[in-house]
Amino acid sequence: MNCSEIKTLNNKIAWITGSSRGIGKAIAEHFSSKGAKVVIHGSRPDSPKVFQEGESLEANADVIEKNYDTSCIAVTGDLTDDTVVQNIVSEIHEKMGRIDILVNCAGGDIGSKGVQAGMAGKPEGNDALLISLEDIHTVMDRNFLTCVLCCKAVVPEMMKRKNGKIINIGSIAALTGISGSTIYASAKAAVHEYSRCLAVQLRQYDITVNVVAPGDTVTERFLASRVTEDARKVQSGTLDRYGQPVEIAAAVEFLASDASSFISGEVIRVDGGSQCWPS
Repeated sequence: MNCSEIKTLNNKIAWITGSSRGIGKAIAEHFSSKGAKVVIHGSRPDSPKVFQEGESLEANADVIEKNYDTSCIAVTGDLTDDTVVQNIVSEIHEKMGRIDILVNCAGGDIGSKGVQAGMAGKPEGNDALLISLEDIHTVMDRNFLTCVLCCKAVVPEMMKRKNGKIINIGSIAALTGISGSTIYASAKAAVHEYSRCLAVQLRQYDITVNVVAPGDTVTERFLASRVTEDARKVQSGTLDRYGQPVEIAAAVEFLASDASSFISGEVIRVDGGSQCWPS
């Protein structure tokens, strides 16, 4: 059997937050190809349409079911609202059963005006001093609070079973000082540290918690939010390039599979070696 055909996540039920587009969408599709039953999520039913990555969340779920012969449901809602998170988790339990794998991918360097604003939603004055207070709250909540609330809602059931995998999506921006996107970098740094703390807390329950920290990765929003270099859009032959969403998804799959059973509390960069110092 070809290694690509091995169903490493067969019959596992995975909720991937922020999976209406971009990296999250790629993770959901990749998990489905590995035999998982997936729950995709977006803040709104039409979230995929913003960057032409599908007509709707429901339509994307239908495509996944058809392409990968697996179960897929779509859930929507604002994950910065604890009541919404609890309701979504209840819906997943009702329709799919347990949650074996939680991937917290919801986030992004997106300010209070949303992705429809200029530069695909990047905050104005996007540095350590000029960013507005409203955008500070929005970016912190979108990246850090969503992660915390989803873990609080999902992990207790994993603890009862003594089984589960949590993979939080961080960023290499959180691992170095940068002059721009400072609040985003700080929020992702908080995700990294929260994940380490949660990993320690859950050791006795045999539940792993890890972080995948992508480097620059080509998604539709990535291309819309900055000036890009054509030379770095190649997909092979050099590591001095942008990453592809499936390369992030493959790392998340590893951490969600039995192959990583004794790995927890780690931050794994997927950046082609653009950062090579301790995390």
